[in-house]
Amino acid sequence: MFADLPPALVLGLFAAFALVIALVGVRMTDYADRIADRSGLGEAIVGGVILGAATSLSGTVVSVSAAMEGRASLAFSNSIGGIAAQTAFLALADMAFRRANLEHAAAELTNVFQGILLIFLLLLPLGALVTPEVTWLAIHPVSFLIPTFYVAGLFISKTVQERPMWTPVRTRHTRTDAPEEEDATSARKSNARLYGEFALLMTIMGVAGYGIGQAGSALSDRIGLSASLVGALMTAVATSLPELVTTLAAVRRGALQLAVGGIIGGNTFDTLFLPLADAAYRDGSLYHAATSQDYFWVVTAGLMTAVLIGGLVVRERRGPAGIGFDSSALLVIYAGAIAVQVLAFGGVAAGSGG
Repeated sequence: MFADLPPALVLGLFAAFALVIALVGVRMTDYADRIADRSGLGEAIVGGVILGAATSLSGTVVSVSAAMEGRASLAFSNSIGGIAAQTAFLALADMAFRRANLEHAAAELTNVFQGILLIFLLLLPLGALVTPEVTWLAIHPVSFLIPTFYVAGLFISKTVQERPMWTPVRTRHTRTDAPEEEDATSARKSNARLYGEFALLMTIMGVAGYGIGQAGSALSDRIGLSASLVGALMTAVATSLPELVTTLAAVRRGALQLAVGGIIGGNTFDTLFLPLADAAYRDGSLYHAATSQDYFWVVTAGLMTAVLIGGLVVRERRGPAGIGFDSSALLVIYAGAIAVQVLAFGGVAAGSGG
């Protein structure tokens, strides 16, 4: 779509689509919080499923459209790179919440379980890589396992929320998930209208995501950047802006479980990009077509998720620079991963290009 445009104009379009995604993300937080209260599902579930899926829609479009064009590396790295970027966003949200460490205040067993589920789902692509390339209709068996375990995980998450076998120790900083009073204008909206407007915002996100993917592909071709670099550090970060915006907005609203659940749930939903992209990629298994640079981000995302789960369990009240050690570690790991991607792997596309 943008292949013949000057690189400067493509960059401008890329930034414009990213801005649309960010602005729509702000509105979606308010809608998600109201849906959580009206449905009775709770902030952690709504943040992890509804808000997570909605804000991930643009990234889904990027991965699927890239796979349809045969760009396996871009499709794969966009999915996994987004998980790493979004986890790092929690450290920024921790900085915005000054009363205590965010992971301490937002203690919620559902989020801990979602993090464990995420690590499990991240290990499945690694399992595909180290096993023979077997496909059915050009789709690897792992692409059937990921959505199966994802759905099973959602049912378990609901059970964990309704009948938890342990609860976090209450402190003066602990924020509980309680329904809030809606203002008069919001209260007048019917559930049908509320969900309809939310769906409209999702549609806008999807269109902007397609534009991001096309601009990213054009930049990879025109400037000569590696598809892994473009996917992990450009399209992934751009399509992850809703998670950053919605997380900061949720913290400002005091919806801390929604903030943390939105990130972890969005990350878990992002693993579904891979089976969708594998189905769209017609040249065999996407997992075997991806490069070592792409799988480097799988390891990075797994390490960051493990640190996040540790932070939710340990619940440190304070740490360096007013944030927890877990948030500091997330920033260090992510910054280190970027340095390795740029300096060790290099940002210039190889001759084969994925």
